[in-house]
Amino acid sequence: MNHDIEAIQEKIQRESQFVDRLVSEVGRVIVGQDYMVERLLIALLADGHVLMEGVPGLAKTLTVRTLARAINTNFQRLQFTPDLLPADIIGTLIYDPKDQEFKTKKGPIFSNIILADEINRSPAKVQSALLEAMQEHTVTIGENSFPLDDPFLVLATQNPIEQEGTYPLPEAQVDRFMLKLSVGYPTEEDELTIMRRMSAGPAADVQPVVEPEEIIQARKATEMIYMDAQVEKYIVSLVFATRDPKKYGIDEMADLISYGGSPRATICLAKTARAHAFMKRRGYVTPEDVRAIAMDVLRHRVIVTYEAEAEEITSEHVVQKVIDNVEVP
Repeated sequence: MNHDIEAIQEKIQRESQFVDRLVSEVGRVIVGQDYMVERLLIALLADGHVLMEGVPGLAKTLTVRTLARAINTNFQRLQFTPDLLPADIIGTLIYDPKDQEFKTKKGPIFSNIILADEINRSPAKVQSALLEAMQEHTVTIGENSFPLDDPFLVLATQNPIEQEGTYPLPEAQVDRFMLKLSVGYPTEEDELTIMRRMSAGPAADVQPVVEPEEIIQARKATEMIYMDAQVEKYIVSLVFATRDPKKYGIDEMADLISYGGSPRATICLAKTARAHAFMKRRGYVTPEDVRAIAMDVLRHRVIVTYEAEAEEITSEHVVQKVIDNVEVP
């Protein structure tokens, strides 16, 4: 087994060389959002989608655009508005009078990296147009289904303030996002650097430094990362504790949780823990990898009760309590 881990370790070291190039190139523009950049890369490696929540002006859109430019791939930005139609995203059939037949006009979803900006500003019908693409990596237009290119990544942003005129994402759609990030303010030092860099002229021109094939190879290497049975049980225990907290001695949380994490949460936690280990250049997963990523995987999958909301207890409070109380192997 040790020999196998050594072989995996060598492969990880070899396949992860692009990470430093990518982070360095993104860092030429983005300051003070290391956490967000790392989580976006983890989602890219784990083949999952990301929902980013934060107040305006925290460089959410700029970070995604910069990351897409640093990877030599196609990028589309979709600005979600109340009058947006599903056909504006996935495409539609257009009648060609010359040939007297309907022809398929593909929408902007046919790209590698999609930025769904302010996704909660469009109605549920438009939000659901993303569901098939996100889950199945295919799009149906008329009677035909079209596969999407690989890698395919949806990065959505939403604003936690100014909720007037917004359409909250249904739980089924939120669950499709592998990670939900809570983007915070930069430190004073970082903000000083941002001010100096952004007020002195145009932002640095980002160059493609990574090919899509490198991402795909890195994904294959990530799937090979060794996970011990004890770590696997720990992941399952964390998710089960969000459903039945009494079983894990967290009695005070029992009346505060309406719904816990689904089996998809377990799968996503295992995938992202492997991707976190990859980012740390390790060929094996530790409980610390699981703990580091658990909040981002579970915060949008735990639904609290009305009683919890009345006491101003959020899903993040519940998840943190679970992480602190479930025994670490």
